[in-house]
This record gives sequence, structure tokens and C-alpha cells, in this order.
Amino acid sequence: MANNFNFYSPTEVIFGKDTHRETGKYIRKYGGSRILILYGSERVFTTGLMGEITESIKKEGLTFSFLGGIVPNPHLSKVYEGIGLGREMQADFLLAVGGGSVIDTAKAVAYGLAEPEEDVWTLFEHTRTAKKCLPTASVLTIAAAGSETSMSAVITNEKTKEKRAYDDDLSRPRFAVMNPELTLSLSDYQTESGCTDILMHTMERYFTNGGNMEITDSIAEGLMRTVIANAVILHGNPQNYDARAEIMWAGSLAHNNLTGCGNDGGDFATHMLEHEIGGMFDVTHGAGLAAIWPSYARYVYRDALPRFVKFAVNVMQIEREHTDEETALKGIETMEKFYHDINMPTNMRELGVQPTDEQIHEMAVGAARACGGSKGSARVLYQDDMEKIYYMAR
Repeated sequence: MANNFNFYSPTEVIFGKDTHRETGKYIRKYGGSRILILYGSERVFTTGLMGEITESIKKEGLTFSFLGGIVPNPHLSKVYEGIGLGREMQADFLLAVGGGSVIDTAKAVAYGLAEPEEDVWTLFEHTRTAKKCLPTASVLTIAAAGSETSMSAVITNEKTKEKRAYDDDLSRPRFAVMNPELTLSLSDYQTESGCTDILMHTMERYFTNGGNMEITDSIAEGLMRTVIANAVILHGNPQNYDARAEIMWAGSLAHNNLTGCGNDGGDFATHMLEHEIGGMFDVTHGAGLAAIWPSYARYVYRDALPRFVKFAVNVMQIEREHTDEETALKGIETMEKFYHDINMPTNMRELGVQPTDEQIHEMAVGAARACGGSKGSARVLYQDDMEKIYYMAR
């Protein structure tokens, strides 16, 4: 049975070749005048991308400053640095040039600048709710997180090793410039990690026990099939523009909640489990998701058997086995094969991580604490369940 839902996706998308050259026009459209531009590596300058973006900003008579050095699993210390710089320049708009880590940092800085009397980390600790947020936007260079159109931001407190998410519609970006050409130079590992993250954003909303809509399922299943097919294409032909375009658009659709309309809000236990791995070992998020999902799936599939059967048949496109359980397991096995086909891990050992018993317990405690004691829809997981899944994935 379908649940009631609100669908809210206000971000304007500017999609296609050379669209980054229009960035300044859209910043002006949405009221920006003093822009803090955030980015990761200096590569955005050496490729000429940043020069083309800032030239479009200069044409609109707008001023800007830079904050660089943002890393994957973005750090809280960089958020604080951005808040300080933003106050100094009196920023009224934040532009992220990069992927999810840069966009999430921009959102966190925007929260901090809008409420200077508050510590932004308390949002990620979930001890308060944001009341204001400065406007943000992005020029996307990595298709993965979907943060360019989502309400989510994930930040790592590098001192405590806590990786935490905060979701709020206040942070939804005003616009997203999405030029697939900007992803052509990504490494295979970055590309396929991104594809895995996109898949998981859809799968988290798909494997539920709280009601579903057939139209939403059809959208989700089509999206997953498309990502799987194009991930394989890009593994062999990374310069394929059309495949890059399919993946980039899928990344936004996977995390603007379109594939969650009518369900119970989704599962997201796999993300909670990966956040602890990422916080402790600083692994690439998409690869971490690939490493934990097979163990999670084998732990919960009996509790959501019809969903796993539907996934096996409609997404992984396998023939039904003798029993539903055999069909579900075949679907999980086929997903594992896909991960290996694109050089993604299916356990923590393949990820390059070998946690001790003490570290597994610490991750389970952290995951349970971060989600208020339990998480899941396919099956509700508690700390003991989370610890068992980590052991299965070791």
C-alpha cells in the first residue's frame, strides 16, 4: 500500500555541454553577489575549468573568493575554515565546484554562516534543527552523491572519527550545472565508486517493508538497470559521453527522493554502516557501500523476500529459481558479480580494510548511536545486528 508523501525538488538543473560557462548568469538570477567558491584539488585550475567559471562570474559584475583543499569524507575543520572566510568576505552565496564532498561542505558552511551564533556540528549531532541556510549551487564534476539536488550533507569530524549526515530542505541547492564533459577525465575507480553510490541511493529506497508504489518501483528499477549498463560501458570506454550523461542524470534522480515517493522513507542501514567504515578508515564512500552491501543483503533478505525477488528478476534480469529464496540469493550473487566486473569490492578485505574485533564493536556502537539505536526498513537493525554484519563483511 502506498504511503502519503510530499515531493519537493526545487533545484534548477542546467544540463549539457559547455553549460558551466553560464554559471555567473545563474548566480545572479538567484541573488548572489559575493560568492565563496569551494573546490577540492588545484586540478580545477590547471584544466582551465575554474577560469571559465570565474570569467562567467566576472561578466555579471560579481565578486568571489576561494576555499580549496576539500577532501573526500569532507572534514569539519574545513567547514569551520569556510565559515571564517565567509564571514570575513560577507559571503551571500556559496558555489561548489566538484562532487559530493565539496557540495556537502558548501551546505555545512552555508548553515554556519546563516546562524553564526550556533556551532554547525550540533546539526550533524542532531541536537538542534537549522532555522536558516545561505543559498548554495554547484558545478558538478563527479556523478555520485546526488548532493547537487538533495537535502543531504555528510561531514566527518576528523578528531572523533564520526561521519554524520544532516538532512534539511533548507540546504537544497538553487541550481546545479551538470556538464557530463567535466567527468571524462575521472579515473575508473572514481567513476565506478560513483556509480555504486548512485545505485545504493536507489536501493536504499527500494528494499523496504513499509509500502511501495508500482510507478515508483518502475522508475527505480529502470534507473538501476541504466546505471548498471552504463557503469559497464564506462569501465571499458571511459570517454563515452552518452554513458557519462546517463550516469550524471541518474545520480540526481537517485537522491532527490523521486525513487522514494510512496514508500516508508527507505532503509538506509547500509549507508549508516558505511559511514562508520568511512569515518574510521577514510575509504571512498561508493567502494565502502559495495563492500558492506552483500553482507547486509544476506542478513536481511528473508525479512523482505518479495522485494529481493523483484530486484533479482526486474533489475538483475535473472530467471526465477525453484524457490523465492533461491531467486533472491541469485540476485545478490549477480550483484556481487557486477561489482567485481567494475573492480568494486564485495567485502572489507577487498576494500583494503581489516578491522579488529575492537574496531568492529566500536563501529557498531557508533552506527547504533548515530541512528538513535536502530535503523532499517527491510529489517530493523540494532547494534548487535550491525556488529554481525560487520563480521560477515570482514
